[in-house]
Amino acid sequence: MPADALAFTLAAAVLHASWNVFLRGSEDVEASFAGVLGLSVLIFAPVAAATWSVSWSVAPYLAASAAFEGLYFGLLVAAYKRRELSVVYPVARGSAPLLVLLGTAVVLGRHVSTGAAVGVCLVGLGVLLLRGRDRGGEGVLVALAIGCAIAGYTLVDKDGLHHAAALPYLELALAPVALVAVPVVAVRRGAEALRAQLTPPTVAAAVSAFGAYALVLAALRLAPAPEVAAVRETSIVLAPLLAAVFLRERVGPKRFAGGAVVAGGVALIALS
Repeated sequence: MPADALAFTLAAAVLHASWNVFLRGSEDVEASFAGVLGLSVLIFAPVAAATWSVSWSVAPYLAASAAFEGLYFGLLVAAYKRRELSVVYPVARGSAPLLVLLGTAVVLGRHVSTGAAVGVCLVGLGVLLLRGRDRGGEGVLVALAIGCAIAGYTLVDKDGLHHAAALPYLELALAPVALVAVPVVAVRRGAEALRAQLTPPTVAAAVSAFGAYALVLAALRLAPAPEVAAVRETSIVLAPLLAAVFLRERVGPKRFAGGAVVAGGVALIALS
């Protein structure tokens, strides 16, 4: 992989893990989520407009993607209000590629290579390590649900991106979610709770959330998709480390090992 593609992909992994840490560490997770989502759509609207290339045939894909994105964010907020990031994040991010692989194998009859099969087993082992016996491991179930949502919009977007440029597509998929989430949170938490999110950290998180995807796109222009996907999953290892440092979560050797095993499994799936 070229050095610049590696740098872009690693930066995307850091940004993705970082905005999740910000969201999990917020005092008001719902308001922070609405702030990050709303600001990211607003900030990147000019970029989407400048790169506009969208066909009307993309409409059904956008509708499905927005539905899965809404489910994803809703589950993520629910998980981060009650569960530990060091469990939820690795399982959610790690299970999604596994579910995509299994879905395409079952629905499309795709052959699963030996490397991918080993990767599936590693992801399962990593999830077991993350689950452990402590109460924090309860987040595995909701994390798997989040992984299903990620797999859903991944499969939809794979075809949808044939009908629109990437950044406008993402903007159009996220805008309906923001248009629903922001008013709902304003009613539930109050307008003042949303105004309180207009801070530099929230803006940075919004840029990170959208920017991580843009960096992956930049990397894909320079390196093969499997390599980019594999390196991107370093965020699975990084997230528990950040959770231990910034969120004071009890992340022992077993949980770190679980994250590393999941990341290794995903890398095998991506490269197979």
